[in-house]
Amino acid sequence: MARPPSAPPDSKRRVCERREHHMQLSQESEAIVRATAGVVAEHAEAITREFYPAMFADHPELLRVFNRANQAIGEQPKALAASVVAFAVHLIDPDAPDFSPVMRRIANKHVSLGIKAREYTIVGKYLLDAVGTVLGDAVTPEVRMAWDEVYWLFGVSLVAEEAKLYALGGTDPEQPWRRYRVVERFEEAEDIFSLLMVPVDGMVPSHHTGQYVAIAVDLPDGSRQPRQYTISSGPRGDSLRVTIKRVRGVDGAPDGQVSNWLYEHAQPGAILEVSQPAGDVILDESDAPLVLVSAGIGITPIAAILEDLSRRQPQRTVRLFHADRAHDTHAFYESLRRQVLAMSDAKAQNWYEVDAEKAPTLQPALPGFMDLTAVELPADASVFMCGPLPFMRAMRETLIRRDIPSERINYEVFGPDLWAHNPATADA
Repeated sequence: MARPPSAPPDSKRRVCERREHHMQLSQESEAIVRATAGVVAEHAEAITREFYPAMFADHPELLRVFNRANQAIGEQPKALAASVVAFAVHLIDPDAPDFSPVMRRIANKHVSLGIKAREYTIVGKYLLDAVGTVLGDAVTPEVRMAWDEVYWLFGVSLVAEEAKLYALGGTDPEQPWRRYRVVERFEEAEDIFSLLMVPVDGMVPSHHTGQYVAIAVDLPDGSRQPRQYTISSGPRGDSLRVTIKRVRGVDGAPDGQVSNWLYEHAQPGAILEVSQPAGDVILDESDAPLVLVSAGIGITPIAAILEDLSRRQPQRTVRLFHADRAHDTHAFYESLRRQVLAMSDAKAQNWYEVDAEKAPTLQPALPGFMDLTAVELPADASVFMCGPLPFMRAMRETLIRRDIPSERINYEVFGPDLWAHNPATADA
């Protein structure tokens, strides 16, 4: 049975004391993990498919934390499987990619969802049970103990990172949600709306440009679901603005539960439960050139970045590239246009799938899908991307072919990050 990160057994405590600044497996467990990592990785998705139903059957309260839509389509199990296996590889292979960026990203997601340290104990028990169920007799007590140690090191690392984030945000981990009042609502484009919110009590928390919050909603069926939304403005000090796209189901898929509830009910005066700001993809304080790449509702962190830059660094070199279905669905177009015009070295290019030639844009819009193979890119630029995962993967490949180093390409994903944990795609 997995143990809580707050109470490591003596053998694990000695492991931590040997390497104060770097967690590592005991020698016995390292040998077993080396021998079994391949088979665990091969069956990782089957393990997590077994794990989640069993855990939710015994602990239905956790359904209030996990995104049911991501569970239904399998994204959450894949992300958990990939992250645990990647962490195990990090522990046994000195040449493995640095896992700390992935750890920070997971911790930020968890803080926005109000994950508590004690919940790692529940997850660990059912995850190890699922390993035994899927792999059967291959899971000897020694194998289970070794993978329990992997999970314990994974959990304790996350708990420590999350505790730091909660402390920096001034949040009690036992009370991670604050009540906010909607004071204004803006219709930005077709099915896209913004909410301007202020805390019912206390001050607006500080945040970094590019971060997000989660909003938790009690749905008509009695369930509670959180969803993460970008803070779509730069730091203002007196309010937070989030921008939401109403998700309509297509090809038999259901409508988005939370986005549709907010579309119908989040009017001025409504009270919402909101997490502390979180997120590790944030605007830096340098003056290096920036390339901002987005598609669809992925414009939200880009809008926050450009608003902040136009106010604080209007001389900074910026290139803004955005793809959308049509001009009518392009959120924030008018404000982005004003900000680009107000900056001394900012340019924008848009791509629209429909009626690009009719769009009244500052720079003539291009038809079809975004293509960055021939656009002007500033030297030594850093890149921020947000949009559907296939879109970002394609844009990243193009940018790397154009000699932008992968470490200067930053991206934001809402929901499980199936990209960061996969060694096959990390440097694609």
